[in-house]
Amino acid sequence: MEESVSVLQQRFRETFGIGSLDLRNYSPLTLAYIGDAAYELVIRSIIVEQGNAPVNKLHKRSSRLVRAKAQAEAAVKLMDVFTEEELAVYKRGRNARSHTMAKNAEMTDYRMATGFEAVMGYLHLKQDYERMVTLVSLGIGDKLGE
Repeated sequence: MEESVSVLQQRFRETFGIGSLDLRNYSPLTLAYIGDAAYELVIRSIIVEQGNAPVNKLHKRSSRLVRAKAQAEAAVKLMDVFTEEELAVYKRGRNARSHTMAKNAEMTDYRMATGFEAVMGYLHLKQDYERMVTLVSLGIGDKLGE
């Protein structure tokens, strides 16, 4: 799978004329922006592959895993697992000043979730999907069967 995703990314970059990326130049909120989508796609894929169900049920299952509180809890679990590089990205994301905040979220959870999403975005743009899956598993793996 890793190889097919890399081929897809290469084709994507070639087709749309996107050069190589210097991830150090990306703002933490930009990383969180793409990380939110990448993380949600991972979660939705897991939920759908657990079995066919009405879309409303699928949405409820995935919503509880992608909300700020769940992401903040995952971030806490991952603090000792993050590499130095990932921890630096997490801290930049957590400390970034966003002009918006998710409704029904505490400010601390929202900031930690933004850091978590920044790491997911960083790994997505770096094409390190194996690491992303490992972190998702360690962060929320125990909640997938609920």
